[in-house]
Amino acid sequence: MATLRYILLYPVSLIYAMVVAIRNRLYDWKVFKSNSFSGEIKTICVGNLCAGGSGKTPHVDYIIKLLKKDYRVATISRGYKRKTSGYILANEEATAETIGDEPMIFHTKHKDILVCVDSNRVRGIQNLLKDPPLGARAGENKPDVVILDDAFQHRAVKAGLNILLTDYSDLYIHDTFLPSGYLRESKSNSIRADIIIVTKTPDKATNVDLRSIIKDIKPFPYQNLFFSYLKYGNLYHLYDPKKEPLKPAMDLFKYNVLLFSGIANPKPLHTYVKEYANDVELRVFPDHHYYSEAEITELINAFKAIQGENKLLITTEKDAVKLTAPAFADKLKDLPIFVLPLEIDLRNKTEEFNDLIKKYVRAHKIHHRKYSEGNQ
Repeated sequence: MATLRYILLYPVSLIYAMVVAIRNRLYDWKVFKSNSFSGEIKTICVGNLCAGGSGKTPHVDYIIKLLKKDYRVATISRGYKRKTSGYILANEEATAETIGDEPMIFHTKHKDILVCVDSNRVRGIQNLLKDPPLGARAGENKPDVVILDDAFQHRAVKAGLNILLTDYSDLYIHDTFLPSGYLRESKSNSIRADIIIVTKTPDKATNVDLRSIIKDIKPFPYQNLFFSYLKYGNLYHLYDPKKEPLKPAMDLFKYNVLLFSGIANPKPLHTYVKEYANDVELRVFPDHHYYSEAEITELINAFKAIQGENKLLITTEKDAVKLTAPAFADKLKDLPIFVLPLEIDLRNKTEEFNDLIKKYVRAHKIHHRKYSEGNQ
């Protein structure tokens, strides 16, 4: 079936590839303008070459935590599937519907940073620099660092530091263009990356496996390559912060679980919960899914149908930010519904990665010249 899909869609992929190549050339030749904000702020782009989930959100979250103690941090995202348009700076009234689910995660977890959405990243950054944040006067407390979420293809902004993510089980080097594959632009454009991170690396991956991937990717001498691993935290109650968190490895064996999520790839989540829980029933929804009241009622009924008294509802942070609406909270708040937070771990390369990010932010110039103007 996959081969047939590839054959049927390959001609469309060729047309798509041609359009993307022309667009990139026009940026390379400076026909289209790339805006650099290096004289005003530091800009870090976190993105990928492929459509789909490569773990951008936990990586952006990691960089926020790394920098926010010492710098005024802002994030800018498109706000995928939000029900608004234009530039919005998140405030106390922000919801997943107004700014999107992933920006809402940043806004919920990091009240001390600026979170904005705008499909036009240039306009978004310009507004961040002049928009009085959190009641400040114009120009006060403007960000030192702006993290551009999922903006590797948004070449209207020339980021000071580009971080390219690629899924361990679905490397961009083995993919083809949309729609026969998942590539959004040519593999050769990985040349723009300063840092490449192979995400969702399995714990069982050996040094031989990692060296094989490095050999396949063939990073340039100026590119730093890292492997990141998923790390799940303790489960916390969605509506009651006073409830004792649950430690998966120590507590889940007692429970039957109804696990539900609307994320791009729920397989690692399911595998993790299944490893520790007594029994797991999985309900999968499309990525970035907004739940209806009928769906919530169905989930509640499915939960009640699970045998035994020791049972839990478990979901992700991405889903949780869409379940805080009063209509949902009224139905779910008295149930044992817990959220499983997701982080990344760079293992023995953590200090090296942290130093690279901090070195760029401290520098008074662009990190380095990634490539000469004419070699693309």
